[in-house]
Formats: sequence, structure tokens, C-alpha cells
Amino acid sequence: MTQIKTKRRKPSVSVIGPGRLGQALALALRSLGYPILAFVARDPADARKAVNAVIRSGTPARALGWDQLVELPITNLILITTPDDAIADVARRLASLKIGKVKLPTVLHTSGALASDVLSPLSESGFHTGSLHPLVSVSEPGAGASALRGAFYCLEGDKTARRVGRLIVTDLKGKSFSVGAEDKALYHAAAVMASGHLTALFDLATEMLAVCGLKPSFAREVLMPLVESAVSNLKTSDPENALTGTFARGDVATVRRHLAALSRKELGEALEVYKLLGRHSVELAKKNGLDTRVREQIKKLLA
Repeated sequence: MTQIKTKRRKPSVSVIGPGRLGQALALALRSLGYPILAFVARDPADARKAVNAVIRSGTPARALGWDQLVELPITNLILITTPDDAIADVARRLASLKIGKVKLPTVLHTSGALASDVLSPLSESGFHTGSLHPLVSVSEPGAGASALRGAFYCLEGDKTARRVGRLIVTDLKGKSFSVGAEDKALYHAAAVMASGHLTALFDLATEMLAVCGLKPSFAREVLMPLVESAVSNLKTSDPENALTGTFARGDVATVRRHLAALSRKELGEALEVYKLLGRHSVELAKKNGLDTRVREQIKKLLA
């Protein structure tokens, strides 16, 4: 007998905090058949904007302010996509409302730095709670919705919450992994180092070229292929093998020239960052066989 596969019914979703990530998740999930029932924002006008941006046809979602949480429709899944500092307050508000009526929904927040224990008022009330953090940079909802497909996601929380999170990740064709609650902040710091700090580093390099006389827009255009080639190297090689340039070669004289050029008053911040990352680059080069005497010379210059 042939077994007929039944299509899994997608859980209904309400989003609290419909900023860039909240809207991107709603767009991505709605395209996969998840019913989006409500958006909740401090300012109801922001919730209405999210409804208009995400729900372009079909049954519209409710647009609610925080003081209207009691009107939240019965929902299978609540996504809290607010800034980190607001998550605990949202959890307390939801717990005090005794929402859920027939079946308590699963609640997932999207913070990278906070664990599910920030939702403890909800877990104590019987909710399943967890966190689902996408390792992508979302600067705009439309592009963000595309970036969420195939991304990596860090999941943490109780068994049911992690199961719900894995179903979402599977639907988005992504990959999931978990870290312990005690390691969430360190995990997120690593993500910031690889993404946010990379952006800040790029901005510093742009400022350095501006001092050379290039317009900032042209400086960014000049640097982008270099950044892309470095990322491309990292896709196929370990960091020590992907490292190229001055520190990989052990060019002591070039490091000395760089430090002299960065000694200008307006480049003080760039100088400190150069020294700090230079010291780590020397350690990477050590793994790839950089001569000990050369390493010590460079480290002395950077001290």
C-alpha cells in the first residue's frame, strides 16, 4: 500500500516588535504558508506599517499597540523580535495576560545575546519558551527575508521550543545548531566580531583612504573587491592559510611604515585597531610557519 504524505499545517504566528528583523521573518514565513495573525509595536502606527508592508493580499493581520496585547488573537507561535532590553518586559506583560485560552503558544525571541531564561515569567505560566537567532545581517526587510533562507540559526530553549525552531529552520532551508544558555552572550559576541566589527573595520579603512584624498563613496568602491576576495579565501581555507599581505609575509619594514603613517592625530583609533589586529595576525602567521625572529620584531613594533 502506498503511503500518502500529508502536508504539515503551518503554525499561525504573531510578531511582537516588527522592526527590520520582525518584518523580514514575517515575510519569509508568510511566503511559506505561515498565517501571520498580528503585529504588536509600542506605537500602533508602526504595527500598521508592518501590516501594510508584509500583508499585501489575503487576510490582513491585526495591528496592535503594547497596551492592546489583551486583544492578541489565539496564536500557535509568538515571535518576540524587539530590542534585547525590551524582551523581559514583553514576557512579563504576556504572562500577566494569561493569553492562549485553549492552548498556550510557543514563544521564541530572536536575541543572539540573551538565553530563554529571559522569558521565565512565561515558562512559569506554562508556555514553551526558547530563542531562535539567525546568523545574518538584516538591514532591510525585503532583502532580509531572502537572506533568512538557507541561513544558520542558533536555537536554545526547552525541548518543544527547540523542536518548533527546527521546523521553522527546515522550512527556510536553513541549518540549525544549539549552544548552552550560559554561552549565548559569548556566541553573540563572536557573531558581532564577524559582522558588526567587520563593518566598523571597513569604515575605519574608508576613513584612512579619505585622509589620502579619496571621496568616501569611492573609497568604499575601491575596498569592496578586496573585502570580497578575503571572504572568498575564508570560504576555502583556514584563517592562517587565508591570511595574506604584510603580516603573512612578515614584512617588518612595511609594518614600521604603516605605524608611522597611522601616527597622525586624526587616525588614533585606526592605529590602536591596527596594532591589536596586527598582534593576532602575527599569531596566525606563526601557525603558517612565519620565522620566529621576524615575529618577535613585529610584535615589538606593535607593543
